[in-house]
Amino acid sequence: MNREMTNPASGPGLEGGEHMSNGTKITWLSEPEEKDYPAAESYLRLICDEQEVGTIVAKLRGAPMTNFKAKDIFRASGLSLLGVSNSHVEKDREKIKEGKGVSPILLVRDAKNGKVIIADGYHRMCAVYAVNEDACIQCKIV
Repeated sequence: MNREMTNPASGPGLEGGEHMSNGTKITWLSEPEEKDYPAAESYLRLICDEQEVGTIVAKLRGAPMTNFKAKDIFRASGLSLLGVSNSHVEKDREKIKEGKGVSPILLVRDAKNGKVIIADGYHRMCAVYAVNEDACIQCKIV
């Protein structure tokens, strides 16, 4: 069972909370939910071969938790921001507003193309960005 932790942007030690400019505090689960790994695998199978996908997902499972600002992940991914009218983004924004734990996102460095792949958590990422583009997002990255 995941224990929840608040966003570590408040100081050293990866503990504490981050209050957004509108008073919203993002609460993160201490680890991605188990369902996030098969979701990442499904997406990665579109862009990588099966063997590489297995290796990447295994590395993601073992990777330490870290964090990056929402705006930096977006810049590194080169993706477009989904609007708040997207039902998945709205669902995640509601979760944040209600103080429920948000699952960290899973990232893969694509050095060949100089980008970061959001293997899982794109909607959560957009929801956090909509709340505050400077918010730190909990993630695993390989």
